Amino acid sequence: MTLGTIGCGKMGTTLIGGAIRAGIVTPDQIIGCDPLPAAREAFAELTSARTTTSPAELADACEVILLCTMPLQAAAALREAAHAAAGQPRLIISIAAGITLATLEAACPENFRVVRAMPNTPALVGKGAAAYCLGTRATPADAATAGMLLGAVGIAMEMPERFMNLVTGLSGSGPAYVYVVIEALADGGVLAGLTRAVALRLAAQTVLGAAAMVLETNEHPAVLKDKVTSPGGTTIAGLAELERLGLRSALIAAVSAGARRAEELGHS
Repeated sequence: MTLGTIGCGKMGTTLIGGAIRAGIVTPDQIIGCDPLPAAREAFAELTSARTTTSPAELADACEVILLCTMPLQAAAALREAAHAAAGQPRLIISIAAGITLATLEAACPENFRVVRAMPNTPALVGKGAAAYCLGTRATPADAATAGMLLGAVGIAMEMPERFMNLVTGLSGSGPAYVYVVIEALADGGVLAGLTRAVALRLAAQTVLGAAAMVLETNEHPAVLKDKVTSPGGTTIAGLAELERLGLRSALIAAVSAGARRAEELGHS
């Protein structure tokens, strides 16, 4: 496989780095494309792969192309890549938020197969959560390729496209919501008298441990919550305050708002 990324920002570099670490490709099978010199330099330093400023050059050489641009740049980059590939079949895996399979396929010739994906930033530490869906011309082998590349930096789930904007609002944007929760927990610790460093470390580890409990026990979060909640104890007192102040409703609203914005980006 020859693999390229149009866009050498954090996510493009992370996905390529994961593919290298997993033994899917070697640096000599990779090209990174970005107009910014600093992005190309950082990509080359982290991956030891060559870089270019030209999507056309990348598309001419790479069988699998990660489209890691901003949403508004995706169609133009695809058209340039398609023109250069000159009839050669290519697999495009787009992570551009909100951009639909129909829009992606309309910017490509018929011999380009398209996969739409939504990873998230914890992929940077190998703990990503990604979803992907297949275009009309994509094959089971393409699904396997997408799952392998995304799964190299976390978990990857195939699903129908109608869920992709919802995934964007949940796991795509979700890390930012969790960072706010961690910061707020740490602030509570500081208010109670802990040092900032101690409070932040305890808060982050608590969130990490709670997430691991959900994933590793397969128990519903409500069941795990009840196991920590003694009658008349400290936890139920805290939970009552969270309900009073609307934490649950705020997080639900945040996911919904993110999904709506992803839908808007798809129509920009």
